[in-house]
Amino acid sequence: MKNFKYFALEVVENNYKLILFDIWDKQTIPFIIEKIKELNISKIRKLTIDFQNLKELDSLAIIYLLSFLKHFKEENITLVNLDKYKNSYEFYKKHYQDEAFKGKRKINQFFESVGKKTYEIYSSTKLFINFVGEVFYFFIYSLLNPKKIRFQATLKYIETSAVNALLIVAVTSFLVGVVIAYQGAVQLEKFGANIFVVEMISITMFREIAPLVTAIVIAGRSASSYTAEIGAMKITEEIDAMRTMNFDPILFLTLPRIFALSISLPLLVFFADIIGVMGGMVIAYTSLDVTFVEFVNRLHNEVPVKHLLLGVFKALFFGFFIAIIGCFRGFQVENNTTSIGKYTTISVVNAIFVVILLDAVFSVIFTQMGV
Repeated sequence: MKNFKYFALEVVENNYKLILFDIWDKQTIPFIIEKIKELNISKIRKLTIDFQNLKELDSLAIIYLLSFLKHFKEENITLVNLDKYKNSYEFYKKHYQDEAFKGKRKINQFFESVGKKTYEIYSSTKLFINFVGEVFYFFIYSLLNPKKIRFQATLKYIETSAVNALLIVAVTSFLVGVVIAYQGAVQLEKFGANIFVVEMISITMFREIAPLVTAIVIAGRSASSYTAEIGAMKITEEIDAMRTMNFDPILFLTLPRIFALSISLPLLVFFADIIGVMGGMVIAYTSLDVTFVEFVNRLHNEVPVKHLLLGVFKALFFGFFIAIIGCFRGFQVENNTTSIGKYTTISVVNAIFVVILLDAVFSVIFTQMGV
């Protein structure tokens, strides 16, 4: 017979009897596990466990006993004097999860991942709606208190998001105008309708292509920049310091960026319209023999100004949502450097998706309105 503080082991006719003593809980179970391992109890013999002298048995100890008894055959196990702990033991035995359960669990991993992703989207959407509400509150507050508007910071962000982006927007718009005109020229030339290239290029660029392409370029450029800047400030605890000094981050960090992009993106779209049409004019002249004068005259006579205004109008909303998404993701950055890259990527993807979604919504609305 082997005696320990918390149990004793008797060997009767090559069968084991484990007598439990004292208290089995989370404090004592590590010592108990170590001592039971030293006994090297044979798993093929019968085992009787006596609970009569046990003062206390918590859930952790029950789970350990269940895992220990899993190595024995069910018919070789006998539990005596379990009355006091029977309900708890039966409950944990019923819900005990072993390795076999983990194997079955793989079948439901798809549904589990869908559930987790759905909850993440729900939580993120809820936080975003709260953030938008705070932005509108401070927007109205700043309009009622113009002195609170940071005009100098807004001009700085207009420079970084618009002036510094002129080159990339010009090159992108020019190339897109060239592609549209060149592809259209091939088809129009077959029908002898060369002059209609003016309407095709102008209306396409004004209504859809220039606002969409410019917004996507700015989404990749400015949304990522806003997220990285605010995220870095959060990691260095500058945002916490601002709150401590009673400076609200939305008023001082978010609104100037939103104002800047909401002002600069319509101007960039107007600039992209001009450059895109110029690209189309070059192809119309070289491929369809439509002179620059003919092109400009037909543009003036046949293309309504509403197409230009609709594209610029859409750009106002594109700029607002690109800025607000970039700032929102910046505030979500956690206190580690890897999260900056993570949320910067998410910011760009979200901004581009929202731009395309808004463009589709506006297309449906404008079509239904007949404009």
